[in-house]
Amino acid sequence: QVQLVESGGGLVQAGGSLRLSCAASGRTFSSYDMGWFRQAPGKEREFVAAINWSGGSTYYADSVKGRFTISRDNAKNTVYLQMNSLKPDDTAAYYCAAYNGLRFGVRYAFARSYGDESFYDYWGQGTQVTVSS
Repeated sequence: QVQLVESGGGLVQAGGSLRLSCAASGRTFSSYDMGWFRQAPGKEREFVAAINWSGGSTYYADSVKGRFTISRDNAKNTVYLQMNSLKPDDTAAYYCAAYNGLRFGVRYAFARSYGDESFYDYWGQGTQVTVSS
């Protein structure tokens, strides 16, 4: 099992930057592919970014590509989301999650399913990001 705790959220002006952290407990963290999702008020949760277990592959939603960077430090059991050039539309609660990929006994490859939140088993409590205009 993996427990996830996000931090680093806050209030920032448009154009500013924040770095979110997701600290994981458990000795198996390095074996998990990880993702960041966000949920704005009145909207469904959406995919933001994902990174495979080694950090060698990263994926981004079109809305954040070129502005956000996901990374991980397996020695520190931590995943990061560096957010630059923030916009008011980025205002949301941000969640990190650990990918499982299993559905009815079939494992779905991370590279094909990273954007589907139903494949993520473990979630943090979220951290709020508010971008003012």
